[in-house]
Amino acid sequence: MTNKANNSDTTEVPTQIKNPELVQQRRRQIIDSTVKLFIEHGYHKTTTRMIAKASGFSIGSLYEYVSSKEDLLYLVCQTIHSEVNTAVEEALFRKGDERERLAEVIREYLLVCDKMSDHVLLMYQVTQFLPKKWEQQVLENELNITKIFIDILKELNGKGVFPEFDDKTINLVGHNISVLGHMWVFRRWNLKNDYTIEEYIETQTDFILGFAFGN
Repeated sequence: MTNKANNSDTTEVPTQIKNPELVQQRRRQIIDSTVKLFIEHGYHKTTTRMIAKASGFSIGSLYEYVSSKEDLLYLVCQTIHSEVNTAVEEALFRKGDERERLAEVIREYLLVCDKMSDHVLLMYQVTQFLPKKWEQQVLENELNITKIFIDILKELNGKGVFPEFDDKTINLVGHNISVLGHMWVFRRWNLKNDYTIEEYIETQTDFILGFAFGN
């Protein structure tokens, strides 16, 4: 049901390693270290040698998995999209009525945004430094995340306890859900004064469900 465009397939970035599971594992290790360095030192001042050291690789070993900082930046964006897609897919197929399933989808999405706050913030700060074709792909994948919520709403639309909405309204609600994650990432420095992530999830879920179900 959900859009598969933002899965964990990162074959666009060449690697010398033939074992895909090892590539995924090692790249995630490199990605997480890279995010910390980019945030601490900035994209331009972070060198591949610094990334290799922080990741526990020699510079030669690092280049077996990626060839540039641009590769790593692209992989950061792909990792975010993959985690969101996996989390909301799993949530959608949990037991419960339409209201409960939508609540689970929102919850899992916001938890991913909280867990990957630094990754998401970095993505928005430095996407402009990607090669044009990858910049376009990242933007498309960002819209694909919103499309996940739109598709879920369309699947639930008019079924069971879920009211029926027109496509225009469904599209707007899908974008609203997507932006709730961005709000937590960009404003968490202030929101955390009043909300834990659980309180934020509860409040925002009540807001979306209140609109959808009229209570």
